Amino acid sequence: MRYIKYKILLVFIGMMLFSTSCDENFAEINRDPTVANNIDPNFQFTFVQLRTSGGRYENWRAGLIYSSMMIQHLAATCGYWAGDKYTYNGGYNSSLFDRAFGEQVKDVVDLINTLQTTDVGDETMLGMARIWKVVIFHRLTDLYGDIPYFEAGKGAIEGIDFPAYDSQESIYLDMLNELEEGVNQLGVGGYGEADLIYGGDVDKWRKFGNSLMLRLAMRLSEVDAATAQTYASKAIAGGIMDSNDDDAYILHSNGPEGINKNGIGEVLDKANGFGDDCPRLSDTFVNWMSSKDDPRLEIIAIPSDSTGVIAGMPNGLDEALLAENPTGTSVDDFSRINPAIVRVSSPMMFMTAAEAQLLSAEAAVRGWHGGDASSLFSDGVALALGIWMHYDPALALDEATISEYVDANSLDESDALSQIGWQYWAATFLNEYEAFSNYRRSGFPDLTPVDYPGNITNGQIPLRLASNPGEATLNPSWQSAADRQGLSTDFPSHMSVPVWWDK
Repeated sequence: MRYIKYKILLVFIGMMLFSTSCDENFAEINRDPTVANNIDPNFQFTFVQLRTSGGRYENWRAGLIYSSMMIQHLAATCGYWAGDKYTYNGGYNSSLFDRAFGEQVKDVVDLINTLQTTDVGDETMLGMARIWKVVIFHRLTDLYGDIPYFEAGKGAIEGIDFPAYDSQESIYLDMLNELEEGVNQLGVGGYGEADLIYGGDVDKWRKFGNSLMLRLAMRLSEVDAATAQTYASKAIAGGIMDSNDDDAYILHSNGPEGINKNGIGEVLDKANGFGDDCPRLSDTFVNWMSSKDDPRLEIIAIPSDSTGVIAGMPNGLDEALLAENPTGTSVDDFSRINPAIVRVSSPMMFMTAAEAQLLSAEAAVRGWHGGDASSLFSDGVALALGIWMHYDPALALDEATISEYVDANSLDESDALSQIGWQYWAATFLNEYEAFSNYRRSGFPDLTPVDYPGNITNGQIPLRLASNPGEATLNPSWQSAADRQGLSTDFPSHMSVPVWWDK
């Protein structure tokens, strides 16, 4: 198993861990005097990959409680599961913002600075680090809009305590450039087994970098189609992920504590994690899969306790509303996620070949390259059904089952974008940041909002998360970014304001 190769490495990483608080300003999270100088870039790359996978804190709050619920993968009656009720919790909203800038950003920026200014490492290591930097920042800007980018993470390097906020447009253009240049730097060398994603396989990194370029290019489809087409074409021509062997994920283990546990598993794994029993699968998700005889449903869901059948819970309910619900009046009437896919040792997915092929199919539908949209769509769907082998070989679907489903769900050119959107939504289950972002970009799947009493969005699915309110008073550049985006100091209202690429 892959984690055995990294056992000694992870022990060393554990020795590197330092405490990081959820401070409300960049003066604190941008500097950490306890960080050692000249850390071996191999260990630092492993460290930042694990930090990006994240812990229970942000995976629970920004990932599950908000993103998965707003996108109607999950539902819950517990009040603190606020995402499908469109209510505001400041700490939950800003959880990824706080953790990423406090941990991921400054470490990847420091790593890149070390590789650029010293004689340690090689060009391939730098290229991989630049690609990984995009993984971190694109999730942040997709959730929060304009963020500190060009000056972020440079507190210890340049003494920038309050980095300027940059426009999402400028961030996206730079991230696309970083991916193009980062992929071009990939050659001989790299991190070897210190790379938890591909074990140093440069060819897979090249596909991953190009696939990320395609994802980011398609994010611009409705706001800057010319740039989207340019970079989508470059990415596809350079070679994108086309096999489940290319899927980008970290295979976690059951520890060490705080180092190598899957953050989603830390929330939902009753045997080894916190064991939050509130969420159930959404009826939107279950009903769509049931309508298509989707074989993934029996992998993702377990039968409800009371009826013994798989059933999804409607979104937007609390305990009082559940008592009046005609499809089930107890949480025991609805299905939990299969524990086998939410263990602390489960893989954390960052991007899959299924996503890449479905995005390529969409680009073909738009006429942005000469590939066959129907074949690309079928390939993407088949790959999406193959993802579960990464979680447990016993969950792998056989080829006949996959082929039968693919044949029954071929692309209809008259409804192509909708079909692609729905399948992408299914393929990104448990990759909730991406599911939420692609929904806002594409408008698919066609979700029905809820109108929970006291919601703050007038019954509309939120359009972003709100960053840390402390930024409004502590970072001098926050106000200009707020003005540019149409945001006020009423942070709950931010959830109703679209980000730049969301048209």
